[in-house]
Amino acid sequence: MQQIIKATLEHAEKLSKLSVKAFLPAHGHSAPKKDIDNYISRNFSIENLQKELINPTFEYYLIYHDNKAVGFSKIIFNSPNQNVESLNVAKMERLYLLKEFYGLNLGAKLMQFNIELVKQHNQQGIWLEVWVENIRAVKFYTKMGFKIVGSYDFKVSETHYNPNHVMYLAL
Repeated sequence: MQQIIKATLEHAEKLSKLSVKAFLPAHGHSAPKKDIDNYISRNFSIENLQKELINPTFEYYLIYHDNKAVGFSKIIFNSPNQNVESLNVAKMERLYLLKEFYGLNLGAKLMQFNIELVKQHNQQGIWLEVWVENIRAVKFYTKMGFKIVGSYDFKVSETHYNPNHVMYLAL
């Protein structure tokens, strides 16, 4: 059984653990360990996630498989990007799935859920940034209909940036 729910403040600890466990296989080798550890502590701490969960700008959704949280998304409505003409667009800031649940179509289900959510909020599309070396993710987003529309240097730390594609899905 699969279920998608909106994350609330009560999910902060679960979201923190899930974030780290899903982030490391995809990005843990993208920068020096010290930089990755600092990035994780800044972005995936329970305290930071609590702040984001109460911020109305961000919406987090958890996907469950057999009653276990196995992935999540973070979306920001009305978040324009210089590479996208339309101003009325949403940013998919995160879409993570635990590695052991790859291949079950859960990522596609979560993405489709977010596409429908974006449409309900009268957004004209979704954009995201994806590390160019995360080939699996680039292929996934391309399969979902996203197109590369630009590039962006993602700041991991004060001294390390990763090249990212900016991808866009017009709705």
